[in-house]
Amino acid sequence: MSIFDNLKKAAGGAAKAAVKAAAAAAKEEKQTFTFAVLPESVDELKALPEAALASPFQTAALTVCALCAYAADPEIGIEMLNFLKGPQPLSEYDKQFLRDRFAAGKHIPFSYFEGASAENDYTPARPFKVTVQSNGYSYDNEGYAKLFIPSGGADSPRPIVLRQKGGGQWFLWEQHLMSGIRTPKSQDPWA
Repeated sequence: MSIFDNLKKAAGGAAKAAVKAAAAAAKEEKQTFTFAVLPESVDELKALPEAALASPFQTAALTVCALCAYAADPEIGIEMLNFLKGPQPLSEYDKQFLRDRFAAGKHIPFSYFEGASAENDYTPARPFKVTVQSNGYSYDNEGYAKLFIPSGGADSPRPIVLRQKGGGQWFLWEQHLMSGIRTPKSQDPWA
């Protein structure tokens, strides 16, 4: 193999890497959803335009709303989450997980709205805005989308996985939004 063959091989590898990076960048997207008020019942949730569940971004944004409803009334939150889960409702394990996480802090889902931070005890700005984003790996598995939602209480966005039913609607598959976040200032003994 000559030196020119090595150069051609290196150039070919660099070109492939550039094409792969461009394809990944093309899959990066951000969508922001605005809610004048948060839904307080499953019927109010279903009345929102995002409830068409036509994109994984819509379902992800509504999941944040449903988790906020759970903070106020767990039964209503479960009804909303079951709507978003589609043909596979929450399992007993899922319900116990939510009970455990909400015992640690009802403020966690509110941290996903713009303006919410530990400094203001996760009080979001009005209207409520949540941003959902994808990256180059979000659609690696056919029929699934792994999206990310930034939190005012975490350094990196949290993942949420959605599953498409028969090429149509997108449903909640799993969420990792209820992980711990920075302690609200009013509850932080070191603040």
